[in-house]
Amino acid sequence: MDASILSGMDSSAVVRAVVRDRLEVVVAGPDPTALRIGLLLPLSGALGLTGPSGLLAAALAATEVNARGAARRVELVLLDAGRAPREVAAEARGLVGLVDAFVGFHTSDVHRALEQALGDRVPYVFTPPHEGGTRLPGVVLLGDAPARQLAPAVRWLVAHRRLRRWALVGSDYIWPRAVHRAVARIVRDLGAEVVAERLVPFPGPGIDAEEIVDGLGRVGADAVLLSLVGRDLALFNRVFAASPRAARVVRLSGSLEENGLLAAGGDDTGELYAAMRSFVGQGDERRVALAERHRALFGGRAPVLDAYAEGCYDGVHLVAALARSGALSAADAQQGAARLLHGGLDAWGPPGPPRPGGYLARADGLDLTVITPL
Repeated sequence: MDASILSGMDSSAVVRAVVRDRLEVVVAGPDPTALRIGLLLPLSGALGLTGPSGLLAAALAATEVNARGAARRVELVLLDAGRAPREVAAEARGLVGLVDAFVGFHTSDVHRALEQALGDRVPYVFTPPHEGGTRLPGVVLLGDAPARQLAPAVRWLVAHRRLRRWALVGSDYIWPRAVHRAVARIVRDLGAEVVAERLVPFPGPGIDAEEIVDGLGRVGADAVLLSLVGRDLALFNRVFAASPRAARVVRLSGSLEENGLLAAGGDDTGELYAAMRSFVGQGDERRVALAERHRALFGGRAPVLDAYAEGCYDGVHLVAALARSGALSAADAQQGAARLLHGGLDAWGPPGPPRPGGYLARADGLDLTVITPL
């Protein structure tokens, strides 16, 4: 879609036009004229700082689908997925039969609870990096498992930076545990070693970043793989960047994006890296066009369109494409999504499917500069 079509629209009015209140939907009941998508975003909790960008990205996708004159108007029913897994799953379960699909990003403990509540019943598109493994029918994964996401980045850093002694630091829940298992194997296969491993309580009142940083100094690590998330990741990076080790130890994260870097106050050490599906400055044609449409709709002061938000944008477009192709059911969603994700623009429609793989980027102040595709 040409960005000029969206220019001049009031951003808050755009969000209100496509987002429906959950209780209103429950009271009103089903609407066969609308394509309703339950939007599961962390509006609170550790990942709460990423939620606003995801909401705007989903609203952009819904606006684009509706502007093309879709047979059923897309409506988004917003749920806060930053709460306890059981609470989020119960609220989502109450919308089954009222929404046609769910899309979202959140922590994997919430994801697993939602899978049990929604799998086999309604399509559920989980968009961020995930812990791997099989899923129930109806659950579609857009992100990468730990080995696919991080192995190319670890190999690049070992080859180019001669890193031999790795420490693994993460939050204590499903995804970081899976990351640690995968990265430990990768590091050892490369002839390097894991000299320390730490999982901090999650969710919790906050990490003791100073104590963790001091512990890394005692083991003599020259690289740290970070699977902390949200505010914990931001706090750790802020403390580490102020420590004497900042210029000597490489940090690599599979959850760092532009909003998280901003929350950490930026990083000028030259030693903080991120491996994600996309970055604001990667410069490919699809990402540039998406940024232009986002700016036209929401202005230059809107929350950064980070990798989590882009995944949410793609998830909404994927659900619309599944509806167009007649595959919007729990039984058909996985195979239908696989066809669409490999089918190009004809199968997907604008903006086309997301690029497979990802990028390695390095923090440069408040920016993440792409170093190499992965």
